[in-house]
Amino acid sequence: MALLRCDFFSDALQLSTSMTVILPQKTYTQIGMAGAGSARELYPTLYLLHGLSDDDTIWSRRTSVERYAASLGLAIVMPNVHRSFYADMEYGGRYWTFLTVELPALARSFFPLSAAREDNFAAGLSMGGYGAMKWALNRPDSLAAAASLSGALDALRMTRNPEPWIKPSLDLVFGGRELEGTEHDVISLLAKVDAADGPKPKLYQWCGTEDFLYADNVAFRDACRRTGLDLTYEEGPGDHSWGYWDEKIQDVLKWLPLR
Repeated sequence: MALLRCDFFSDALQLSTSMTVILPQKTYTQIGMAGAGSARELYPTLYLLHGLSDDDTIWSRRTSVERYAASLGLAIVMPNVHRSFYADMEYGGRYWTFLTVELPALARSFFPLSAAREDNFAAGLSMGGYGAMKWALNRPDSLAAAASLSGALDALRMTRNPEPWIKPSLDLVFGGRELEGTEHDVISLLAKVDAADGPKPKLYQWCGTEDFLYADNVAFRDACRRTGLDLTYEEGPGDHSWGYWDEKIQDVLKWLPLR
């Protein structure tokens, strides 16, 4: 695998930003890890999203995701979105536009990445799990699958009764607006995607039973089970910490519908 830090300018954000990228590499003499390239010219791509307090480097620093992906022929793109909740912020940057429109186009211009829907996926933890589901449910034409680990999936509860430590960030992102039925309300989007014509993304969800976001995940799970969408749901002992995410990202990679 090749691990790259890419610094570039974003017109959507009107500033310089960065992404960390893992690219497949076929190896023959590497000790301790097999490396697989791809027989195809363009790589399938996982957009792997960070949580509220992190940045684009965090998955490569806190987990062994580079090693886990080495045999898959899969590229991984990890963008930096700060505390934006992957939204076009009320008072801040246009991070939704950056994530879903500009970033894929730029990444594909820099690296040999496939633009086919069947080759594109998103996953993330906490705020990033919300971002992955938000992307897949708002733009099911662009992603074949999305996975959430300990996702902050109940935007209504989060914004209606915010904890003091997160309220300033939520005010900057959403401006105190009611989110029910909007593009930010991923629970309500489940039924809309199910009822609409067109492709449906495969979904994967995991949350620890001791996680402070467990109730939010149960609400999302139950809403999804009332639809015909394809959800793989798992839970088990665990809290909101990297030991579990390092373990569960391996399950996500095994679950991805790679062609």
